Amino acid sequence: MNFAKEISRSLVHIFFPHVCAGCGNDWINNDQLLCIHCLAKLPRTNFQLYANNPVEKIFWGRAAISSACCQYYYTKNSILQQILHDFKYNGKKQTGIFFGQIMGNALIQSERFNNIEALVPLPLFPAKEKKRGYNQAAILSEGISSVLKIPVFQNAIARTSSTETQTHKNRMERWQNMSGKFEVKDRNCLEDKHILLVDDVITTGATLDACANELLLVKGTRVSIATLAYTADL
Repeated sequence: MNFAKEISRSLVHIFFPHVCAGCGNDWINNDQLLCIHCLAKLPRTNFQLYANNPVEKIFWGRAAISSACCQYYYTKNSILQQILHDFKYNGKKQTGIFFGQIMGNALIQSERFNNIEALVPLPLFPAKEKKRGYNQAAILSEGISSVLKIPVFQNAIARTSSTETQTHKNRMERWQNMSGKFEVKDRNCLEDKHILLVDDVITTGATLDACANELLLVKGTRVSIATLAYTADL
């Protein structure tokens, strides 16, 4: 029976090979996105271990964030850039689960995130989410939740209006563009909880800041932030 299963797996692998998203190597398990070599090459920050790290400093004077971190540095023309592009625009939802689990395991290493009680993905404007098919922050949150065993409240806060792209705006314009664009829809599920706000990439932090400040208006909340990648300039 085991021999038959092995033959079946081999035939599936021949006709439908599962390869590393980084280098194309086919010596990886079906539940792995990257081989160990490509995974080791991704530039980890380890920010979850350190207070006053560069991501936390983004919010100084703007939002009372308890802790903040990101998993990797984002650079152009990198493996991570291609993977994130496929995740956001080409329907590769399993990529978000995979990296969400990596983020969850990293958060476990830090006492600074050990009392998180709720995961809240940064919301997309409904029309944008419908066009894309899913919210990438929500998929990352699912992966984190599978590790931390903490509930995801995807509909607790909503984006109230569409916004212009942030890509060509300077830092101040980005903050102004996001002001007043979020509204809490379910306060009961968030009251008196330490919330982890999740997104894929952080640059100036303008969008996360606007969302976090709205969450902090809910009675008794604390807000921390975790993103997959960090870049000073997209």
